[in-house]
Amino acid sequence: MQLTDLLQYVTLGSSILLIILILVQARGASLGAGFGGSGEIHTERRGVDKSIHNLTVIVACVFALSIVVAIARG
Repeated sequence: MQLTDLLQYVTLGSSILLIILILVQARGASLGAGFGGSGEIHTERRGVDKSIHNLTVIVACVFALSIVVAIARG
């Protein structure tokens, strides 16, 4: 297995995981909340919601880094 193959698998896997994590976070939000019409001023993430948020940030960084490395390798 070459490095380019590994980068493709990492990019594909992280993109799928990122989509799933984003969809899990959006669950329960109304359509109006998606366009900024929610009545909540500020909410603090706690428990599982905070863990999912942190995991989403990590997976997004892995995804972006894998794309940058793939572009740099040409």
